Amino acid sequence: MYASKISHNGENRIKVDFPYNQAIQAVIKQIDDAQWSKTLKSWHIPYSKQAFSQLLLLFPALKYDNAARSMEVSNNPLLLKETTLNFVPITSNEFSKHGVAIEVIAKRIIVKLPKNAVDTKFLTSIRYSRWDHKLFAWIIPHYPGNLDIIKEYFKERITHLQIHDDIATSDAAKQAIVIHKNEVLLIKTITGRVKLIFSYHIELSKVIKTFPFHSWDSKNKWWTIPFSEQIMTTLLQHMERLQLNAIVQEEAIIEDKKPKITPYDIVNYRPVPEEFILKLTELRYSKNTIKTYKGHFEEFINFYASHEIDKIDEHLIIAYVRYLVIERKMSSSYQNQAINAIKFYYERVLGGQRKFYFLERPNVEHTLPTVLSVEEVVLLFSKIENLKHKVILMTIYSCGLRISEATNLKICDIDSNRMQIKITEGKGKKDRYTLLAKKTLLNLRLYFKAFKPKVWLFEGQNGGQYSVGSIQAIFRTALKLSGIQKKATVHTLRHSFATHLLEAGTDLRYIQTLLGHASSKTTEIYTHVTTKGFDQIVSPLDQLDI
Repeated sequence: MYASKISHNGENRIKVDFPYNQAIQAVIKQIDDAQWSKTLKSWHIPYSKQAFSQLLLLFPALKYDNAARSMEVSNNPLLLKETTLNFVPITSNEFSKHGVAIEVIAKRIIVKLPKNAVDTKFLTSIRYSRWDHKLFAWIIPHYPGNLDIIKEYFKERITHLQIHDDIATSDAAKQAIVIHKNEVLLIKTITGRVKLIFSYHIELSKVIKTFPFHSWDSKNKWWTIPFSEQIMTTLLQHMERLQLNAIVQEEAIIEDKKPKITPYDIVNYRPVPEEFILKLTELRYSKNTIKTYKGHFEEFINFYASHEIDKIDEHLIIAYVRYLVIERKMSSSYQNQAINAIKFYYERVLGGQRKFYFLERPNVEHTLPTVLSVEEVVLLFSKIENLKHKVILMTIYSCGLRISEATNLKICDIDSNRMQIKITEGKGKKDRYTLLAKKTLLNLRLYFKAFKPKVWLFEGQNGGQYSVGSIQAIFRTALKLSGIQKKATVHTLRHSFATHLLEAGTDLRYIQTLLGHASSKTTEIYTHVTTKGFDQIVSPLDQLDI
């Protein structure tokens, strides 16, 4: 095998020449951005110290020219950004005896081995196994018995076997609970869902499947559905019809979670690298996304304050994600955002081929939105005395705006002739038009005369856009003064706008357009929130002569 420096398609590369050998091809594919050239009729890899070191580790007997020699560095695997599986180059006669690497990560078994028809037939015989062409590995579900079958088949051919620990979680609901045959335990969780624990009942299972975002937890053997007053009322009516007794409980709030790391906790608190922000900006990510990613990645790099950022490896990343789940006790959406921010830096900012981390994504816990009634909205607005504050919240509610869309409104976006407001670059960088209510227009004119904004519709005391934090503070104060006990935010006004339109008989397609939803399925959520018509439903119990 011989390595030499070449210029290919205007780029410096390292060409690797060797006699045709399937086993060697399987090994060289492990190197990032290793490519086969039909023109050169050979493999070539990046002209970098990292790639050349990886090549030397895989093929110690490699010969190379003086140009490639300049890439030579220590063969210490710790100098590489990724840990390389220790495959030994083999001949075709030894093909079926060596070079099988196995890693078990949560619910997956990853098997890497040289291509072989016999082995392929064995692996495809395992249910739900699949070949991942990007990882050049077989992915097999970690079902009971699968690992033992694989180990028994490959035996002494296994050169690498690593089993990663599962993420441990604690849940008070996992304690032993005795449920009798005709009883159903309903536990309202802090994440806005309801767990249903009961003995096998085919009719109740059919009812549960009619609700949106229903989910079966095969590990814990319970159903979960989103919580809303409508769903709970409907569910209890069906349970009454099926002669099942409901035991309703609420999940305890977790108080012992660790706080987020702050600059006051670490002496040398590190900001995110400048290239991280520049790359996000270059790819035209929104301001909110940049802010979110910045916060997550900053927390991550300061969790490993003593490590060089570019040398934090996959195992440390997995440990950090476990920390978010077990000690920080963060939500699944927070966990997903943290993974996205970390992957963005190592995959997009550092460049090169995409790196795949075996990070288990949490199941998204779909919940139904909190909605204020018409009377509660009136009460909320009545508690706001400041004209500007009231107009801001009225505009958000009457137009169904996201909070960022409200702060981004300019004076020129108000079209009083057509009674419309233009939303520029909303979520997903999409423009749309929404309603301009007559009462909103009247209040906007009063506000305009009093405060005389120059560019932005809502400006701060010193000019510039009104801050998101200030709007949130206005809403929290009004909510507290009104005495409304619901867990509401500024975004609740948008949900309330959609629900009240639906209750007034507005077609879902129009509501979808006003909200700027890409899919009608997103808008259909509001059909499961509205309680209109509940007063006309008669409980079966009221019809009994008892």
